[in-house]
Amino acid sequence: MKLLAPFAAALSRLGRHGTLILAGSIFVGLALPALATAFKPYIGAAIVFMLTLAFLRVDPAELRRHWTRPGLTAAAVVWCMLVVPAVLCTLALALGVGHRMPGLFFMLVLQLSAPGLISSPAVAALLGLDVALTLATLLLGAAIVPLTAGLFTHFFIGHALGSPIGFALKLFAIIVGCASTATVIRRLAGNAFIETQRERIDGLSVLAMTLFAIAAMDGVAGHIRSNPLLVAGLLTLGFVLALGQIAVTAVVFRSVGRARALAIGLIAASRNMGLMLTATGFGVPDMAWLYFALAQFPIYLLPHLLKPLARRVQMQS
Repeated sequence: MKLLAPFAAALSRLGRHGTLILAGSIFVGLALPALATAFKPYIGAAIVFMLTLAFLRVDPAELRRHWTRPGLTAAAVVWCMLVVPAVLCTLALALGVGHRMPGLFFMLVLQLSAPGLISSPAVAALLGLDVALTLATLLLGAAIVPLTAGLFTHFFIGHALGSPIGFALKLFAIIVGCASTATVIRRLAGNAFIETQRERIDGLSVLAMTLFAIAAMDGVAGHIRSNPLLVAGLLTLGFVLALGQIAVTAVVFRSVGRARALAIGLIAASRNMGLMLTATGFGVPDMAWLYFALAQFPIYLLPHLLKPLARRVQMQS
């Protein structure tokens, strides 16, 4: 056990400073394209590992205590999982994105259909927002995403994805498999032991997310050299979508308080695109992968950029 102590301590430090490390990891992937290429085959395994750790991190008894505002949570899930994707996918279709850039439209539908990012509760804690609301909304969104994502992919991209029903079943299998694995581990190890390992579990999550972020940058450096205007446009689109969803969500939910509205906005803006790609088997067009990679920038950078706004919101709440 003494030999493992330094490793455990390192994991704890990673868990405490994870957001800074993750923000830097996307730039590591850009600076070291060979490393991004080497990590890319393991990105699916990293996503499954992260999702399992996220479920392991959730104490069922604690989650029940968090379910204090079921009406607000249900409204947040309906907004994030139904209203936002329906409106934005329809808008993209009306603007002709599906005809002019089918690869981009393909990835936009997957992005907007995805549940919130599994790190959303940690980001909410970092910003001093409502962790309970974030956690409940995240888990309920993950529970219904096989149904909602199957519906949206069938309606907007049809069989470009293969079978929408097959896609929904793959999503269901991934989520149930990860949740079941986490449940077995928690029962074998015991709740008390798992609760003492929270920082180390977060550290393992940071390692997996770092691998994911680096791998996601595969090919991006080449696109920057060959077509910088395209990269700039897609990067701008990613930030506009993220900030727009935060702003509109904050307005829609302003009656529940600015801090809670901002928390819901962050869930709407930060989607688990990796989960959706895992369900596709990563068989996506090159344009879809490029947008997926560039969409990681707002996901990883906005928590730091929004810190001043979050502090101001808390002071006014």
